[in-house]
Amino acid sequence: MKKALRIKDNREFQSIIQTKKFVSSSFYSLYYVDKKDKVPRVGISSPTKLGNAVIRNKVRRQVRTMVQNIYSFEEDFDSVIIVKKKYLDQTYEENYDQLKSAYKKVIMRRKREGVSNESI
Repeated sequence: MKKALRIKDNREFQSIIQTKKFVSSSFYSLYYVDKKDKVPRVGISSPTKLGNAVIRNKVRRQVRTMVQNIYSFEEDFDSVIIVKKKYLDQTYEENYDQLKSAYKKVIMRRKREGVSNESI
């Protein structure tokens, strides 16, 4: 995932989370908001509950790879993915499927809200 497509600033993370638009699964919480820039961006957060820095960085790398495969980057929303502790108990494939279903839920919810968007 290109660095231009990432959210890094803490203020941006907080502003997206404070909108309280989210989809939750057992492994992730996916917050989203209408995009402010020309390109949709994704932020990944792995809390300290997951483990030490090595484990958190590994999780972020894995989720970043999943996002590259799942997202089309033609969406019209920015999102923040917060990884939950249960992530570590599952295989990569199960985690991938959970993130994909959470992403689809966001797309479906935005369609119900009447926001136009690309289909999967």
